[in-house]
Amino acid sequence: MAQRWALGGSGGGRKAAVLLLPPVLFLCFLSGLASAGLHVVGDKQQWRDGVNYSEWTTRSHFYIQDWLVFYFQKGMYDVVQVRNESAYNQCLAGDPVLNWSRGHSFAMQLNHTGRYYFICSRGYCYGGMKFSILVEPLPPPAPASPPTSTSESTVLSSFWSLAAAAATAIAASV
Repeated sequence: MAQRWALGGSGGGRKAAVLLLPPVLFLCFLSGLASAGLHVVGDKQQWRDGVNYSEWTTRSHFYIQDWLVFYFQKGMYDVVQVRNESAYNQCLAGDPVLNWSRGHSFAMQLNHTGRYYFICSRGYCYGGMKFSILVEPLPPPAPASPPTSTSESTVLSSFWSLAAAAATAIAASV
């Protein structure tokens, strides 16, 4: 039984490595997202008519790699990113950067610095269903502090050792 779950070897070892790969990759993915923020547009009020989005945008800083998530009523609202301030001020959706109207939600990553403009093109923009944000470069990381306990350091070390062993086992089985 021990041979079956060992990461080296053949047969069961490959199965164990393959079974460990998704959780390991997921954890690696999450560690990469540690610096990215997630912003639900409108917070609890979401993307709908009657929300003060100017107030909502002043409560957050938006950085490159952050995510915007729009939750909205299907068939009633859409998400339109317009190209410039003029289109934003006039609620013009004729030449959008993007237009999303399917489903109940839309998520996008902020992949460049600068000003972004969003409106709802279904008439609600005129009532204030729009917002503009300035996306800034990532702030420099905080200085690293030593681990607070040996158990924290041991857990991180074990995680990376397991990830390396799984990757090595999979590479050897291919």
